[in-house]
Amino acid sequence: MISFLSFGLRKYIWWLLAVSLNLFATTLQATETEPVPSTFVPSQDESPILMMVDAQAERRFISRAEIESLPLHATTVQHFKGPQGSFAGVWLKDLLSAQDVDETATLRFIAHDDYSAFINPEERDYLLVTRLDGEPLTLTDFGPTMLIVPAEAEFVEAGTANMTHWVWSIRDIIVQ
Repeated sequence: MISFLSFGLRKYIWWLLAVSLNLFATTLQATETEPVPSTFVPSQDESPILMMVDAQAERRFISRAEIESLPLHATTVQHFKGPQGSFAGVWLKDLLSAQDVDETATLRFIAHDDYSAFINPEERDYLLVTRLDGEPLTLTDFGPTMLIVPAEAEFVEAGTANMTHWVWSIRDIIVQ
């Protein structure tokens, strides 16, 4: 009887340990997608990587240095197209504010392959990514900028959320 109880107790302890570790891993994974302030030194590269067209059709070219002069944030996610690691960039709303973009405007993002996505004013909790694992994004690795939605990362990866606003290789932002 004692050996049965000890076997049952051991089985229960292993089960409890497995559930606890799973819960801990899930919690850890959820907190990794929440962007935190980044320790990366902002870029000094003044080469234009993005064009913004305002509501009056005036064009402005924006460099990586200009983008990264805003507070950088980083998040660890698995992008549904393959790349994974620490994605770093600035909050889209911070960039728009710095560029004096009307917060009620609809935005059109155009990628280098001419893919287009429209972002409504209510949908602004996006991270405009400029780096992956500390390295500047390039055209060969979904850059020079990429738009991700950290709060939806887990759902997009699972295929239960819309991924059309996860735009990579962004060339233009058009304010409408």
